Amino acid sequence: VKGVKVLYDTFFKAVMNPDTRPERLNDFLSTVLGRTVKILKVLPNESARIAAESSLLVMDIVVQFEDGSIANVEVQKIGYLFPGERSACYSADMLLRQYKRDIKKVYTIVLFEKSNSVFKSFSKDIYIHRFQQQSDSGIELNLLQEYTFICLDIFDNIIHNEGRKIDGRLEEWLVFLKEDDPDMIIKLLEQNSEFRDIYEEIYNICRNSE
Repeated sequence: VKGVKVLYDTFFKAVMNPDTRPERLNDFLSTVLGRTVKILKVLPNESARIAAESSLLVMDIVVQFEDGSIANVEVQKIGYLFPGERSACYSADMLLRQYKRDIKKVYTIVLFEKSNSVFKSFSKDIYIHRFQQQSDSGIELNLLQEYTFICLDIFDNIIHNEGRKIDGRLEEWLVFLKEDDPDMIIKLLEQNSEFRDIYEEIYNICRNSE
């Protein structure tokens, strides 16, 4: 009748676990970041803000790549409670945890279930926004912080347009992670059967209530 919400913590960490199936999260993050990355390990989330704001989170995971850089991937339920200022604080938190060693780049990747008005008023057709720091003079410094915001509600509206095809690897991943509509699931599988194995794992998890 309906698929499950794959992005919810239980399902996501079961089928995208970097300890047991690292190739899946590697592929998703490489697609989002636009460069090949490989997860070295999962890091504990040391920030006290997680406990204080857990009701706003659907899922949260912090990973370290082989080159030492760190990515925080999270899904927020309500976009207007997660403004840019808060994203900057989370990014700074990842930098600070490196202060006793070589400081590497940090990536903050946020997927919004319900994006805020800033994104919606900017465009109803653009669902992904990437930010990085740069100078007005052209001088280049490695300022280490990059952000990616993905508006799943805007993506959902776009992908359901009549005749709209799933365009590329990123959209395949977003359909898999976001969509619980059986027709969209079938559409994805007809385009890319690689996701069938993951859906079968989810099916078996749902059958086994323990």
